[in-house]
Amino acid sequence: MFVASLLCNPASPVLEPALPESLRNAWGGGEAIWLAPGVAAEFALEQMPDNRWPVWEDLQQMGVDLVIQPVKGRKKKMLLADMDSTMIQQECIDELAEEAGVGARVKEITAGAMNGELDFEGALIERVGLLQGLPETVITKVLEERITLMPGSKQLLSVMKANGAYAALVSGGFTAFTARVAAELGFDENRANTLLAEGGRLTGEAARPILGREAKVQALEQITAQLGITEADVIAVGDGANDLGMLKRAGAGVALHAKPSVAAECDIRINHGDLTALLYIQGYSQDDFQG
Repeated sequence: MFVASLLCNPASPVLEPALPESLRNAWGGGEAIWLAPGVAAEFALEQMPDNRWPVWEDLQQMGVDLVIQPVKGRKKKMLLADMDSTMIQQECIDELAEEAGVGARVKEITAGAMNGELDFEGALIERVGLLQGLPETVITKVLEERITLMPGSKQLLSVMKANGAYAALVSGGFTAFTARVAAELGFDENRANTLLAEGGRLTGEAARPILGREAKVQALEQITAQLGITEADVIAVGDGANDLGMLKRAGAGVALHAKPSVAAECDIRINHGDLTALLYIQGYSQDDFQG
């Protein structure tokens, strides 16, 4: 058995009742269940539709995401999340670079790395090098003035934690940021790179080894082993090329507002919904996280 989920941006609900009704009729699906009026609906399916991706393409033009997955085991026991442009709306290194006056150059390198056009480790080393001499205090300034949480992040963490899930934040960014974000949202642990400083200023170096694509996969392996659960019990979310390893290994790998080259390799693509979409595709309803 499968379940088809239809989702849109909660900030601008565009999901009309006629849409899931017509789709379930076309596919011979079960009764439509509304998880959030105008935002999320689902229905059961006996088998995966042959025209899944053409329909997905059509729905994208309407501002609607379509996710089809097996019903069994869709409520996950662990959340493994990227941070930059996933749990927060920014890339922390780009924001630091703006303060250092090298924003344009660093953003260009970041884009190449996230699209998979550049080696992640080399790109990180190059970008950190451009921050040499920046006062450490700028990190706090950026956190307070430039970093904002992704919509739906608080609901995602609160509902999954309330239902017994473990949450790990694993980022190719920096511990100075993941520690703050993890604490604010309620993650159980966080892993990231460490910016090195001397005399109150950044040295332009990051501690080795660099946490990149393979380190995210290792985190998936290590944490599931520690918890005594399987990789199928994990929902992972990210947007960049360095997330693909963990997205492909997790039971549910969600490409969230991802780079096209990344989304193309994932079966769960959320381009319109926010992070609450990760709750809806697990079968949680709006009633589970209101109030």
